[in-house]
Amino acid sequence: MKKLKPYLFEHLLLATVMLLSVAGFWNIYFGANSDPGPHHHLHVLTNFAWLSLLLYQLSLIGRSDYRSHRKAGLMVLLFAPLLFATTAMLSVHSAHKGLVSGQGDFLIVQNVMGTLELGAIVLLAFVLRKRRALHGALLMSTTMLFMGIALFFALISFAPAFRIEGPETFYRFETAAAASRYACMAVGFLFFVRHPKDGWPFLLVASFFSLNEWLNAWLARNELIEPLTESVGSMSQVFTFVGSFVALSVLLAATGMLGRGEMMVFKATKKPG
Repeated sequence: MKKLKPYLFEHLLLATVMLLSVAGFWNIYFGANSDPGPHHHLHVLTNFAWLSLLLYQLSLIGRSDYRSHRKAGLMVLLFAPLLFATTAMLSVHSAHKGLVSGQGDFLIVQNVMGTLELGAIVLLAFVLRKRRALHGALLMSTTMLFMGIALFFALISFAPAFRIEGPETFYRFETAAAASRYACMAVGFLFFVRHPKDGWPFLLVASFFSLNEWLNAWLARNELIEPLTESVGSMSQVFTFVGSFVALSVLLAATGMLGRGEMMVFKATKKPG
């Protein structure tokens, strides 16, 4: 318990996001119309690998095992670009599926922007890696993106008030999305209040969902949702995966994180006291 106490909120956040992720992916694998594809398998694996890596790093910091912590940090070199690439590929797949079905992709903006925001936060974390508490908070704040999306799918899958039961209940998509946004903002605000100096990334990432919703409304007013969906949906999924992986890998290397033998030091928050 003493090892958990300094980072209790971070452990609770990770545990919550993992549970919500299981609930969010449940219908894809075990629902009445379940039909998971290779992209789903890869996305699930990379999501949980990333969350597990953050959890492992927290445990190492909790017992002051900084040597193992620095070695484990090298895995971010692989998993951050891999996570970014699978998220980008899934965005293309979702848009393509919407085009083929003729129903469009109501998550096109959240998917595309969420992918770009994920990459930007990870990159910023390593640009600011010498500010260790902020570096860790930025990496940990990526869980807010998973939380918002997973909570949305969990609500429409299991909460009666949000389940879609026909065309007359399609409005519940927006209700579930709003509930997810508000929940993320509440969690982000909690982390910000705890450590305003280094906790602001949680609030920033939580606000992305509202920003993306505003952008979605603007694109809809200007009849740009369909062109965006067509543009994204027509991209090659393989090329998107490879290109995204290489792009973030190169950008991370460009931060100088490999220079002079520096390793990626991950600290979830400033150590109390």
